[in-house]
Parts: sequence; structure tokens; C-alpha cells
Amino acid sequence: MDRTDDSLIALRRILRATELYGRDLARDAGLTAVQLRVLQIVAERGSCHPSDVASQMGVSQATISVLIKKLVSYGLIARQVSATDRRQVDLSITSAGREKVAVAPDALQQKYVAQFEGLPEWEQAMVVSVLERVAGMLDAGDIDAAPVLAVGEITRHNGAGQGGPTSERERSAGVAEDQADRRKAS
Repeated sequence: MDRTDDSLIALRRILRATELYGRDLARDAGLTAVQLRVLQIVAERGSCHPSDVASQMGVSQATISVLIKKLVSYGLIARQVSATDRRQVDLSITSAGREKVAVAPDALQQKYVAQFEGLPEWEQAMVVSVLERVAGMLDAGDIDAAPVLAVGEITRHNGAGQGGPTSERERSAGVAEDQADRRKAS
């Protein structure tokens, strides 16, 4: 095998690990990795604004709004008008949301972060540089992405149980989005 094959195999292993984690998460908690991360952030903060979550995840306000709306509809997050500023909304996690966080498998990114932070600074810089280079080689440098290892769109509702597509129409829409994204990337 040559280096090109070695690099493709390594890239495929990363993608496959991410995909398998997403399946386990959907099976065990009925959530996508991004939905779980939103729940974790709200749980850690106790009470926060959607803009706080968007900022921490590095995504747009519109993306967070869609995610929060879905999590509220599942009864995992509560939304209240802020007591200090009636123009703002406060988020809090519900007991059902806490249960989802508790049963979720360890996040793939938590495993990565623990090992990455154990590397010397020079090696961290090298890993970041290589990953940014690979993203650029795949024309993925400008794609909106949260610091969450997940497959698919940030707001996509894939997976089993809560958080998954509930109708053939939703599943078809997800497939159409994937195909459109692939066409844009090629």
C-alpha cells in the first residue's frame, strides 16, 4: 500500500468511528451528537440564553434555534422568558433531559479531547495544522461546523427514537439534503 491509500484508510476510520458513535447515541439516548451537546451545555450552565449555547458551540443563532425548538418539543429543554430582561429567553434542562444525558454513551469528542489535551503543545499544533489541511483538501474549510464529532448536518434529525425522522417525508428530505451537500462539495 502507498501513502495515499494509508491516508484514505485513516480518514475512513475517523468517519466510520463518528458514524458508529452516532448510531450508538441514537440507539441509547434517541439523540444526535449535536442535540446531546446542546443538552450538556444547558445542564452545565444551569440556566442560559440560546446565544450562549451558539457561542460555545461555534454555530449560528439560526442553527441553535432549530436545535432548541426540537429539544423543547421533546420535553428535554424548557424555555422561559427571562426574569431580568423580558426580551430574552432563558433555557434550562428538564428532568427528562437530565435522564437523556445520563444514559448517553461517552461522547466521542470527549475521548478525543482527553487524548489531544495530553499531547505536548507542538504536537497539538501539528495535529490541528494537518486536520485543517485535510479539511481544505476536501473543500470543507468553510463549512459551518460545531466542535462535535457527528456525521451530517448540525440540525439534521437523524437517528432512532426521539430526534430521528418520524415520517418518510422527513427521511426523504434528509436524503435530498445529503445529496445536495455532496453535489456542492464536488
